[in-house]
Amino acid sequence: MRSTIHRFFSLCGFFLIFAMAPNKINATTLMEQTNQNLAKVILGNPDLAQVLQRAKSILGGGLNAGSGYGEVWIRDLNTFIEMALQVQEKSHLREALLTFFHFQGQDGNIIDGYIPANTAHAGYDYILSDTRPQLRGHKNTVETDQESSLVQAIYKYVAVAGDASILAEEINGRTVVERMGEALSFLMNHRFDEKYGLIWGAATVDWGDVQPEHSWGVRMDENSHRAIDVYDNAMFLIAIDNYLALTEKQAVKWQETAGDIRANVRRHLWDEERRKFRPHIYLDDSPFPWWFDEDRIYVHGGTAVAIEAGLLSKEEILPVLNDMINNKHFSGAASIGLTIFPVYPAGFFQNPGMKPWSYQNGGDWTWFGGRMIQQLIAHGFVKEAYAELLPMIERVQKNDGFFEWYTIDNEPKGSGLYRGSAGVLGKAIEMLLQWAEQNVE
Repeated sequence: MRSTIHRFFSLCGFFLIFAMAPNKINATTLMEQTNQNLAKVILGNPDLAQVLQRAKSILGGGLNAGSGYGEVWIRDLNTFIEMALQVQEKSHLREALLTFFHFQGQDGNIIDGYIPANTAHAGYDYILSDTRPQLRGHKNTVETDQESSLVQAIYKYVAVAGDASILAEEINGRTVVERMGEALSFLMNHRFDEKYGLIWGAATVDWGDVQPEHSWGVRMDENSHRAIDVYDNAMFLIAIDNYLALTEKQAVKWQETAGDIRANVRRHLWDEERRKFRPHIYLDDSPFPWWFDEDRIYVHGGTAVAIEAGLLSKEEILPVLNDMINNKHFSGAASIGLTIFPVYPAGFFQNPGMKPWSYQNGGDWTWFGGRMIQQLIAHGFVKEAYAELLPMIERVQKNDGFFEWYTIDNEPKGSGLYRGSAGVLGKAIEMLLQWAEQNVE
């Protein structure tokens, strides 16, 4: 009964989007359209080309995360480097990637980001590099995606720029490909739990970098709660696959590691009854009250990345999408970029920016919603992808920019020029247009 109801509401919402949007297929005939007709509709929608051009314009102007950020963040750069390579000199992107290795720790860890020393005033415990003295680095230790993000970004750079020579570049006596292996090994040596066979970080909201125990909440300490989530492990799996595509160094070891993690994600994090991933597995205790049923929470971003990592079958993707659409409708959000549903109650996070339906606690982020669109297209759910892309396209046009996140009332918040959003949305549009061009005749 539950799945039947969810499918009904999902289809209702799917039809509603098309019925209300101009230049789109009529709702009553949508599901009967041929690929050729759908391709014509996609190619005939001028908003797609306009938003794509907007994205390229923004990505041609710098590498910092956005207008609200002075730093170049690897988790953001990883999501827009492919499109940035279309509009910036590859040498610029190459140098940015290499800079992260200049700050790499002796244990292999990778920083979150770097910033010119004369503007480093954000309050981080800044990290210094002897070979990049003009810069300052920082690392939000609650996260466990920096190493994976850099390996992924290197892979994308090589694939798009066609410049495999970066792998042999030496930084302080070790090549980039060696340092990539050390970054992945850091996760196994310092963030791996033997009991569950998965990597861990601090308890945050899905892919977020704010823990509940502190007013800022970006650094682990004795008050932090260690937890396993699907986002960190999916990012790690993608990074391992990318690493293996670039080198044969320790191939058997990393193949076995990936196989084990893949199996353990399904064993420990996938909730078969609810058809969703569990938000957290705590290695000690939970930071939340005993009466709070956290397993009810649906993590949208981590689920999208899990699909990219191959953790869900094609048959499992559509029910997952249906649940995301239901969450969107029941919450009142505009897109499936909604971070989670339901949200953590008021008072659960000391950081005032993490109140219910705000920022990472129920905000609507194109930065992750766009990644879900990409995966829908990649797995053949093009009609669904087009339907769920439209609200994201429309608000870029309405608000004249790529904002960091939106409220459930679709009001723009955060950085008004957010390159992560531009990167993932631009790539989704390119994928959709490529599909349409291949199917129009």
